Amino acid sequence: MAITAAMVKELREMTGAGMMDCKKALGETDGNMEAAVELLRKNGQAKAEKKASRIAAEGLCKVVTNGDQVAAVVEVNSETDFVAKNEKFQAFVEAVANQALASSASDMDAFMAEKWAADESKTINDVLVEQIATIGEKLSIRRFEKVEAANGCVVTYTHGGGRIGVIVEAATEVVNDAVKEALTNVAMQVAALYPKYVSSSDVSEEYKNHEKEILLAQAKNDPKNANKPEEILEKMIIGRLNKELKEVCLLEQEYVKAENKETVAKYLENVSKENGTNISIVKFVRFETGEGMEKKEENFAEEVAKQMGM
Repeated sequence: MAITAAMVKELREMTGAGMMDCKKALGETDGNMEAAVELLRKNGQAKAEKKASRIAAEGLCKVVTNGDQVAAVVEVNSETDFVAKNEKFQAFVEAVANQALASSASDMDAFMAEKWAADESKTINDVLVEQIATIGEKLSIRRFEKVEAANGCVVTYTHGGGRIGVIVEAATEVVNDAVKEALTNVAMQVAALYPKYVSSSDVSEEYKNHEKEILLAQAKNDPKNANKPEEILEKMIIGRLNKELKEVCLLEQEYVKAENKETVAKYLENVSKENGTNISIVKFVRFETGEGMEKKEENFAEEVAKQMGM
């Protein structure tokens, strides 16, 4: 059967695959469009497997919302920053984020097995494979998280064109522009200073005891402390531990926009009084592209902090 330009164009629009790949697939399937689509998908899977050993540590974090009470964030990785700036890739990431917003999946396996909203004949994993074949790089949907506010609201913040994505959930009786602005400032704080906990009450005793052991060993190994009694060393390490907790607990951190060194907790207390409510942070989620993966070292948290005048 003669393969026409119109057939190649149709297949290309259906699959997003390259022109020559489409022409070859149609030739191998004698012009059968459905069989050609299937062949391209299979070839896409083969290409994806060849790329599986590569490191995909670039990409984007995308945050989407549904009103003030539901938000989702995803991280989708690529091998190069060039692809991360590609419009087709960005559209795919946004579609994945919207899929996560509507999803009830509890883990990545369940999420990847879900039907693709735009075409329920495919799973999310199927569409990922197609994107790998089209774009020509290893891509990975690394993680997602959906946050639903039971009593209050969610706010989001994105930095660096999608390098960092943050969701903050807060309980509050009042949700107005002033409250949302304050919570957005808190989300920026999360992006800049990378806290690990909401408050020190969330830190496990196991973590505290482990840190105390390390700090005590450091103190004993310091020649300056050679003749200090055990009880003095104990007081020293408690002071150091408290200082460390202030650095990793959001509410105890110094609010970066404050001129009087007030904490985030005090900042929210003041905003609460001004707006006749009681704002409390329920949780936060912070995704940073390539976090914990092998890649060229880039500290985006420091960049955010500079922008906030720290």
